[in-house]
Amino acid sequence: MTRVALYARYSSDTQSAASIEDQLRICREHVGREGWTIAACYHDAALSGASMVLRPGIQTLLADARCGSFDVVLAEALDRVSRDQADVATLFKHLRFAGLRLVTLAEGDISELHVGLKGTMNALFLKDLAAKTHRGLRGRVEKGKAGGGLCYGYDVVKRLGSDGEPVRGERTINEAQAAVVCRVFRDFAAGVSPRTIARRLNDEGVPGPDGTLWTDSTLRGHAKRGTGFLNNELYIGRLVWNRQRYVKDPTTGKRVSRINPPEAWIVTEVPALRIIDDALWRAAKARQEALAAVHAGPIAAVRASFAARAANPLNAAHRPRSLLSGLLVCGCCGGPFTLRGQGRYGCSQHILNGSCANSRTIPRTALEERVLAGLKHRLMAPDVAAETIRAYVEETNRLNHARRASGEAERRELAQVARAIQDILALIESGAGSRTLVARLRELETREDELNARLAQVPVDLPDVHPNIAQLYARKVARLAEALNRPEERDEAAGAIRGLIEKITLTPGPKRGLLEVTLCGELGTLLEWVAQKQNTPGPGGSGVSVSVVAGAGFEPAAFRL
Repeated sequence: MTRVALYARYSSDTQSAASIEDQLRICREHVGREGWTIAACYHDAALSGASMVLRPGIQTLLADARCGSFDVVLAEALDRVSRDQADVATLFKHLRFAGLRLVTLAEGDISELHVGLKGTMNALFLKDLAAKTHRGLRGRVEKGKAGGGLCYGYDVVKRLGSDGEPVRGERTINEAQAAVVCRVFRDFAAGVSPRTIARRLNDEGVPGPDGTLWTDSTLRGHAKRGTGFLNNELYIGRLVWNRQRYVKDPTTGKRVSRINPPEAWIVTEVPALRIIDDALWRAAKARQEALAAVHAGPIAAVRASFAARAANPLNAAHRPRSLLSGLLVCGCCGGPFTLRGQGRYGCSQHILNGSCANSRTIPRTALEERVLAGLKHRLMAPDVAAETIRAYVEETNRLNHARRASGEAERRELAQVARAIQDILALIESGAGSRTLVARLRELETREDELNARLAQVPVDLPDVHPNIAQLYARKVARLAEALNRPEERDEAAGAIRGLIEKITLTPGPKRGLLEVTLCGELGTLLEWVAQKQNTPGPGGSGVSVSVVAGAGFEPAAFRL
């Protein structure tokens, strides 16, 4: 029986969420008429058809297609799959390579001709739609109305025009938010830094844009792109539109901004929306330019340094900024601990917006020494690592054998079900069929589908781990531990060290200035698990937290350094 996968998609700008079920319903009706069996349904909601890269539904469909989960892909129309010509052609190639058909209700069985013609038509439709939308927005902006989203300090005006249709793009000043805008500009012009302004607003409970917390980047923005509070010319009654455009990266499918030349900008005076006066605006811009001039020298030096590093082929590996970059987490807010000035780690949420109370910092060198000492003495003791790997080998091989035995049993049952189906079909073809036989045939076919689905989900068989790997691993761990004491080999060992660590949590201690450091790593769990089996104290001491799930492998453990 033909197994079919249904696919549906709707775009938030043109359709409603009910469109998904509408598309699937008419596809199911077609499946019923053809006598097919629905193997799976896939959909993408509120996602554009201009690219398949970021659509999880179509990506899952492609992955299942490679596994042979169905024989046909059915959609309402080809533009529901994608409007991008290259994406349609790529999907068609993948399905053909997997031996699958692509069928739509509008076009029928899709062939190379459909891919070429419909793909071109859909691509032209997108281009024409973008041009019409841009033209309409420009006309709205030239009339003094907003051409995009709502910015802080204003409310949307909701009213009907003389024709009974909603009037779009009109804005009015929000007095409460306008007072915050004036305060931000006054404080900045008076010499207060954006970071301090953001922290004060958060401390006072003033809601930020869209109800989020204030950050210094929200206020500072990007001068050339006109983003951020301090660069928003709408606050002085000047509406600037088309300052930048967006293009899609063909590799990732994400939109990337590009700055348009000034002659392409559309500028309209809207004095009714002015919040601050020209004198305050000029004062704020003067300080902004002064700060930019002060930082121009150091920034140029940093750029020259980066250019020199980029020219060095050894830097092509994109090493982390430091040994522990990306592994440090604040124990209070869960945000990242980042390397700040003067070589100290601190909570980024506390530094950027003051939303976290964890004000403790720790020198980079001191933290690395504590972590490396913990790894060396509590996670990488060679004698214990050898026993750990031996236990890991036994558990991995046991799980492999259990999975193989289960798969063999299901394959034997599948063969028996297939033979039974053939026997019943032979009886029916000989004229000895009955309703009981037909019912039994349906039961067997259902069981056959279940077994095929279960076997398709079985992971690729992994080779057994050789028991002698424990000796090799013990020698490597010993050499890695020794490399930590040799500065010339420390960078080389850094990759292996980072592989042992899942995360490092830093929490304020009971004493002033003290930070408690908790390390989570896979090897720590293995060590403690072995220690428990031997009924001896674990190398991690009483600070180790362990959870071993039968049949699911080993979960990370944590211990304090």
